[in-house]
Amino acid sequence: MAAAAALGSALLARLCLVLFGLRQDAAMRVRYTDIDYRVFTDAARLVTQGRSPYGRATYRYSPLLAWLLTPNAYLAEAFGKLLFVAGDLAAGLVAYRALRRRGAAAGQACGCCAAAWLLNPLPMAISSRGNAEALVALLVLATLYLLEGGSVGKAAACYGLAVHMRVYPVVYALPIALHLRSRPGAEHTGPGRSTRFTFVGYPWQLLVGMLTRHVLLFGAIAGSVLAALSLGFYHLYGWEFLEHAYLYHLTRRDIRHNFSPYFYMLYLTAESKWSFALGLAAFLPQLLLLLVVSVAFYRDLAFCCFLQTAIFVSFNKVCTSQYFVWYLCLLPLIMPSIKMSRRRGVLLLLLWFAGQGLWLAPAYFLEFKGYNTFLVIWLAGLLFLFINSLVIVQIISHYQKEAQVAKKQQ
Repeated sequence: MAAAAALGSALLARLCLVLFGLRQDAAMRVRYTDIDYRVFTDAARLVTQGRSPYGRATYRYSPLLAWLLTPNAYLAEAFGKLLFVAGDLAAGLVAYRALRRRGAAAGQACGCCAAAWLLNPLPMAISSRGNAEALVALLVLATLYLLEGGSVGKAAACYGLAVHMRVYPVVYALPIALHLRSRPGAEHTGPGRSTRFTFVGYPWQLLVGMLTRHVLLFGAIAGSVLAALSLGFYHLYGWEFLEHAYLYHLTRRDIRHNFSPYFYMLYLTAESKWSFALGLAAFLPQLLLLLVVSVAFYRDLAFCCFLQTAIFVSFNKVCTSQYFVWYLCLLPLIMPSIKMSRRRGVLLLLLWFAGQGLWLAPAYFLEFKGYNTFLVIWLAGLLFLFINSLVIVQIISHYQKEAQVAKKQQ
């Protein structure tokens, strides 16, 4: 009953925001609808005309998203927002079921999902403004839920689709492989323990030792889904599909102001011959931290993926508010095991919001008043990175996985 009430309240709140957005867009200069939603709709309209969605400037997504939103052109432009709201609510439902499978009581699972996702203003705003992040969140949560239940093949299909829709879930590949390798009864296909230790031989032995039946099955299905979608869309749209859907996100150097600690450096070196190299170098802290977290926490896959996503977003060379949804969708899964006082939790939450506020103030004066506040924005971004790092460290230090028996048949 409580879960149904939370879901109903979340649906009502999101529908009200969608209606409010339609009114604000029509009556006010500042639009409620996300600018990306206009891009999605224009790309979908091009698809209905038999043209490439990449004919719309700044469309940097899979053609599959434009295909899904073709009813925006055929039926009503608000269709996509309703689709994203549905994905948003479905993500909350999957998170609830995943918590129940992990051993949480119904009331506790409902409270965690409501507080962190269903009744959280940020996911509400993201989906109702027309941002597609909720669909990827749903696929990521479905992957973890299915893996928890032992459905490796279905989980792999969801994972392959998630990586196709948004490149960032690829960072989960290593912890998923390590997690599947550590499962009881896993059959290893690599060399035995007698393999001689060498500087090169040990990493190779470790890599080959990961190739269990479950890892190979997951990799084969996820790779097949990703390859099939990629080859199909490459056949339809050619190189521009690879460039905009995949490669752009690897080489992207966004010099506009954002939360990233790297934005000011990239802004100042935009015309430098070192600009491209600096953009690639920004990945190194991410890669190192992601590797350490993968090896340290892979046994608790949900917690590991949460940490990886929070680190990836915090240290990314482009960071906007919508990226926060990437790890917020995983927060309900770990909340029952974060054993910190309510006072400490509220303090960290207020600190997190304060960090955003301190960044938004100079950003407002830059964007709407035309003042040169780039240096202040960068300093605020560094402070926000420190706050995010502090929150992550506090979560790790207060995380205590209870000895819960997974309810596989829940």
